[in-house]
Amino acid sequence: MPRRRKRARFEQLTEFERGRIIGLREAGLSYRAVASRVQRNSSTVMRVWKQWTDECRTTRKSGSGPRNVTSARDDRHLVRMARTDRTASSRQLAALWSIATGVSLCASSIRRRLLQCGLRARTPLYRIPLTHDHRRLRLQWANQHRDWRADWQHVVFSDESRFNLWYHDGRIRVRRYAGERHLPECIIERHSGRTPGVMVWGAIAYHRRSQLLRIVGNLNSNRYIREVLQPEAVPFLQSLPGAVFQQDNARPHTARIVKSFFAAQQVQLLPWPACSPDMSPIEHVWDVIGRRLARDPRPVASADELWDKVTFNVWHLNNYDTFETGQGNCHSMWELALFFFLA
Repeated sequence: MPRRRKRARFEQLTEFERGRIIGLREAGLSYRAVASRVQRNSSTVMRVWKQWTDECRTTRKSGSGPRNVTSARDDRHLVRMARTDRTASSRQLAALWSIATGVSLCASSIRRRLLQCGLRARTPLYRIPLTHDHRRLRLQWANQHRDWRADWQHVVFSDESRFNLWYHDGRIRVRRYAGERHLPECIIERHSGRTPGVMVWGAIAYHRRSQLLRIVGNLNSNRYIREVLQPEAVPFLQSLPGAVFQQDNARPHTARIVKSFFAAQQVQLLPWPACSPDMSPIEHVWDVIGRRLARDPRPVASADELWDKVTFNVWHLNNYDTFETGQGNCHSMWELALFFFLA
């Protein structure tokens, strides 16, 4: 006889299970045989069968089961409390509820009420803090390039990215309805932090990609020219006729010596709004690489092992669909950015 799976306490029978019990009983099976088939207690099977034979009914009686401590009005007040502080945990809401009403309510009941009302705890969306000028410049830039089509095939998008040895979850959740992911009150702003890992530089173009470079230590303007632009970026651009180079506005990228180097090499730059790394399609590539690394069950013990995994197992073995998808999504991505006012 197969082992019965553990069930939550007071888990109710579904309509399908009730109908199955009645059908198996009408087929001549015993109570014990039916209980083994549906993985329920024999007493539960007997109760369902008796209800069907005596009352010709399979649904529960209205008002059966334990009564709720809270009324519908209390539930609406609880929802207002959760929406006022989106990051409050169920334990914190239970404490606030006890102070406000004088009635104790456990955290599991809080979660159950909120789930019934459509509020589910989800991971918040993180973003870089943007000022009013940042938003205005991003909107202006997107309007200027919204009609580009074939022009994007000549743009080389470049960026640095950091991959950490481990990934952590801050255990912060926000209560929101479906479709509210981009609401300001459901977003937590954070600045990038330094954790053990590797820093890489890469560039993508239509049907092309550069070599992936490892950046050790802090990257300044001199190192950017000596270790990135001269050995890899400029030769990669020269192999693409009419290429336009894109980079963000990090300090090593906008230094006077770097601008002079670009002018001497006759490199055409794509103007880029400040604080806008999320608008570059290469971020899509970094996201795919990060997800693949997170799904890899093999642990990484050192930064050198992580570098080998990133460059050989992900970057070089990745098919071009990922890079073409990043490039092809430019127009739709910036139309979506316009829709959300680049917030």
